[in-house]
Amino acid sequence: MDAKDRLIVALDEFSFVSAKRLVKQLSPYVTYFKVGLEFATAVGVPHAVKLVRGFGCRTFLDCKFKGIPYTLGGATQAAAALNVAMVSIDASSGTKALRTAANRKGQALLFAATVLTSFNEQQCRFIYGASVKEKVLQFARIAEYAGCDGIICSPRELEYVSTLEFKHLLKMTPGIRPAWAPPDDQQRTMTPHEAIQAGADYLVVGRSITRPPKNIGGPQKAAQLIIEEINAVLKGH
Repeated sequence: MDAKDRLIVALDEFSFVSAKRLVKQLSPYVTYFKVGLEFATAVGVPHAVKLVRGFGCRTFLDCKFKGIPYTLGGATQAAAALNVAMVSIDASSGTKALRTAANRKGQALLFAATVLTSFNEQQCRFIYGASVKEKVLQFARIAEYAGCDGIICSPRELEYVSTLEFKHLLKMTPGIRPAWAPPDDQQRTMTPHEAIQAGADYLVVGRSITRPPKNIGGPQKAAQLIIEEINAVLKGH
């Protein structure tokens, strides 16, 4: 994949107008846009996908669907019917539900979300009763066994899942923060350069691009800087 194909810009917007402005600005530079819970709820998934496709880009529908096998399979099938490129589900739904979703995903890539990047070790143990490493590995094994295309984890867990055991799984990482951007509410972060080096296939970046520091400039410049970081790793610099 080219560097621009590894970057997914998060449209964490409540307004169709502001989202359209961002997609128009960034579509010459990136291939994928993430439609998450905020934007999907604000404008509706079909309208959000149509907006992204209208500028020649592809959609990652990141609503982390969770439910019983029947519900999860139906939601995944409905997303695939909208011609999204990728869709996320919650790995904690279990093997049977994930397998049902994998069987009904059509041409979309199916990513199982593991432990949220906003969790630290203490929070993970409180919620799941185990360490981040233990839960990410468990969820990754469930995802692979169920036939998912990839997993979503923080870049800090890439060293555990970028092994032969998980060689068939694509790795998508939120929690990406360039050195020039504030960490915000993410706990387990890396720079784009570090994450690609560690084995990430896709990087999800939101505020660092859509609301970059003033000294960086606008979203276009921020996206270009991140793509340059990715490209430097791919070319071995």
